[in-house]
Amino acid sequence: MALSTDPALQNAVVYSIYVRAHTSEGTFNAVVPDLDRIRALGTDNIWFMPIHPIGVKGKKGSLGCPYANRDYRAVNPVYGTMEDFRRLCDEIHARGMRVMIDVVYNHTSPDSVLWETHPEFFYKRPDGSPGNRIGDWTDVIDLDYGVPALWDYQIDSLREWAKLVDGFRCDVASLVPVGFWKKAREAVEAVHPGFVWLAESVHRSFVTFCRGAGIPCATDAELYEAFDMEYEYDVRAVFEKHLSGEAALSHWTDLLEFQEAAYPANYNKLRFLENHDVPRIASLVRNETALENYTSMLYFLKGATMLYAGQEWENEHLPSLFEQEPIDRSTGRDLTPLLQTLGKIKHKALAPDDVFSARAMDKTDVAVMTRENATEKKLGIFSLSGKAVSVELDVPDGSYVNLIDNTRVTVIKGSLRCDGKPILFKFSR
Repeated sequence: MALSTDPALQNAVVYSIYVRAHTSEGTFNAVVPDLDRIRALGTDNIWFMPIHPIGVKGKKGSLGCPYANRDYRAVNPVYGTMEDFRRLCDEIHARGMRVMIDVVYNHTSPDSVLWETHPEFFYKRPDGSPGNRIGDWTDVIDLDYGVPALWDYQIDSLREWAKLVDGFRCDVASLVPVGFWKKAREAVEAVHPGFVWLAESVHRSFVTFCRGAGIPCATDAELYEAFDMEYEYDVRAVFEKHLSGEAALSHWTDLLEFQEAAYPANYNKLRFLENHDVPRIASLVRNETALENYTSMLYFLKGATMLYAGQEWENEHLPSLFEQEPIDRSTGRDLTPLLQTLGKIKHKALAPDDVFSARAMDKTDVAVMTRENATEKKLGIFSLSGKAVSVELDVPDGSYVNLIDNTRVTVIKGSLRCDGKPILFKFSR
């Protein structure tokens, strides 16, 4: 694990913004009026999906993909100027939040500044032309980290951005050498102490695919040497199978306990129900009470919590990466009050040193989760079908306060009656 990782990041709430989709204007300046609302959700870190110019050659859709980066050292002029972005950062900092930006270091667009100035930095096909090793990424060309000078260029870029922002979300970090990330972390720390590093680690199936294709791909355990947080894609496939009815809930909860035993004690997984690459959770979980349970469970899981802009309004449509599709703020459904409550619970009731455990009641689709340390024990009961059910618990009989809605819940002879709403309570050891 990265030696300087801040344990407090376990309790962080990260809010992800795609500038193009966040407002009808799709600009940096248009985000500023929304910052107070975002902060009130309990947000600690705002992560901006790529803010750099987008390549034109081979672009997807009418506007191109933000992950086809044309220039690492500039901002997308459609979003505004560098001064506009500096002002946005200042406004975020003034509200006590960190700024994180996307770092896409595995590849660039085919017409990138780097290709035009340093073609020797790129992976080449047998015929000498640039290409990429992942077939469906047709709008990008891969960098070659076997070239030492590339490391210097990329780290210089990171150091400059670190003078302005507070963290990086590193796209497909698994495909870039861990040695590079470790060196970059050390160099950035000298410029900005306490900088935050989030890795987009990959699905287990992607790791094995890469190995079969002869493509170096770091595991989650290896990435923790350089990163503070990483994606939970190692268990995501089973979670999605549970949502579709293909896997028992206990399969997923078993994997959560495997994470607890397999990774460093202070491991931090970025927990999410949705992001820009997977379907909106409201499109998969239609029952409102069930969605409240999934959302509450998200905050209880060990690790930082991520919200994708629009999730608070239960958006069902996932904005295209390649077009301008503003998020819908008029759904008539608003999870904001619940998210605000859960944010306070995340910050005040859950501890970075909690040990996590989970079990599933497969027949009723109920997850029973525990977080405990030397002084306190916290329990979460989440009815993922939204139905009432009785739950057997290994806790002292008595009356407890449900931190989510401040109602009383009672344990009698080791049994608690759940009315279908999420329950979270704590007691001293």
